[in-house]
Amino acid sequence: MKVLITGATDGLGRWLAGRLAADGADVILHGRNQARLDDTAAELRRTGGRGPAGTLLADLADLVQVDRLADEFTARFDTLDVLVNNAAVGFGPPGGGRELSADGIELRFAVNYLAGYHLTRRLLPTLLSSAPARIVNVASIGQAPIDFDDPMLESAYDGFRAYRQSKLAQIMFTIDLAAELRGTGVTVNALHPASLMNTTMVRETQLNPLSTLDDGGEATVRLVTDPALAEVSGAYFDQTERTEPNPQAAAASARRRLRELSDALVDRALAAHR
Repeated sequence: MKVLITGATDGLGRWLAGRLAADGADVILHGRNQARLDDTAAELRRTGGRGPAGTLLADLADLVQVDRLADEFTARFDTLDVLVNNAAVGFGPPGGGRELSADGIELRFAVNYLAGYHLTRRLLPTLLSSAPARIVNVASIGQAPIDFDDPMLESAYDGFRAYRQSKLAQIMFTIDLAAELRGTGVTVNALHPASLMNTTMVRETQLNPLSTLDDGGEATVRLVTDPALAEVSGAYFDQTERTEPNPQAAAASARRRLRELSDALVDRALAAHR
């Protein structure tokens, strides 16, 4: 089984990489820092006895680098059984202000949602040719509806809201993509792995951890490997319980507006570099 994990050098991504590698998967690590990628790869060899199938360097806050990541993946690997869109930016430190990506997009929307949206679309041909295959979007129970009159939160920024709307966007994409992929053998699901796991993201926000990486990791592994979920697609799970996300996710009109916004942002960012 070949698995690409974004944000694999810290927190849940690193835990997941170690667990899947130890179980015999060919894990491909993504990160934005080569030294940390090398350190994670060395840890996999040291503790799991199986090094990664490869490492991929890219800053997901830059859609040109997301594009290059997809190009490098398809040049180096012929198959992909599981894509885990895990990389994320948290709420930010207390009192932190609005931040922008390299493309001028609100940072949490850019990294937590739009990078995974574009990467998934770019890797769909490989996933389809590898079917049966799975896409797992690591979302959150913290969800806020998108204000399409101000999706980049220019007028009333709040780090918690920015994070939560980016996570709802992931779930909305999950629902749409599942319908698009019906009958292809490629499934896509989203989950809230666990609440406030003991990660760098949570510590940065100065919140007290409520869960362990083991809690969130086991729930995520289930979506990656459980045979009972082979035919399940378009679902959102709170850890292992299938449940309903924020009501905006059920609105086809809102999902259509999100698709249109996403495609426009990606097209604009890439066109600026042509």
